[in-house]
Amino acid sequence: MNNLKNLKQLKILIVEDEASIAQLLYDAVADYFKECRMATNGYEAIISHDLYEYDIIITDINMPHMDGLEMTKKLKLLNPDLPIIVLSAYSDTQRLLEAIDLGVIKYFIKPFDPDELLEYLVKISSKLVDTNTIRLKDDFIYNTQTKKLYLDDEIVNLSVREQKFIDALIRSRDDILCEDDLKLLIWNDSDVKKERIRTFVKRVRQKTSKNLIKNIPTRGYHIVSA
Repeated sequence: MNNLKNLKQLKILIVEDEASIAQLLYDAVADYFKECRMATNGYEAIISHDLYEYDIIITDINMPHMDGLEMTKKLKLLNPDLPIIVLSAYSDTQRLLEAIDLGVIKYFIKPFDPDELLEYLVKISSKLVDTNTIRLKDDFIYNTQTKKLYLDDEIVNLSVREQKFIDALIRSRDDILCEDDLKLLIWNDSDVKKERIRTFVKRVRQKTSKNLIKNIPTRGYHIVSA
């Protein structure tokens, strides 16, 4: 199966109250993803998504406390582009139509084929990875969902302040991040000395690449795309 490696950049949440089905799903997909977690109802799923910001959600429709449809409504308000896949029984025809109206991207009828589900996840993964990632100079990749910088599929170990710096550069990548903005964004202090900024940028370049961050004299800094 091609493009399995794309799944390793994504986080998935399984929402299912039947333990046997939840375990079947987990066993079928967990090893292929960067992160896989489970929830037993829509209420748990929303809390979990707030904490971990999943790339894909697989959900049953009928669950206690909050069902899959109500959960989908709430999550789609927060993120209209979040891919949600529904599991349904044949008897759920009317509710399945409601799910489609809410914007679910795919449904599988129980009992489903785990291999067919995995094949579909691989199919959509390329688009999700392309949407979430920005390719930079010297083979670095920035994930806008996780706000992490990667090289050769490994996370570049950055401090909180360094990570903020990279994220600010990404957000202003079509322009230049001026030093005055940098002082407030990173240190929350307009009186930061130029020497401290230069030392900070030098350290980030040592951890990444001297070609990744470009200094524009008298103007600020710019991150270089691939």
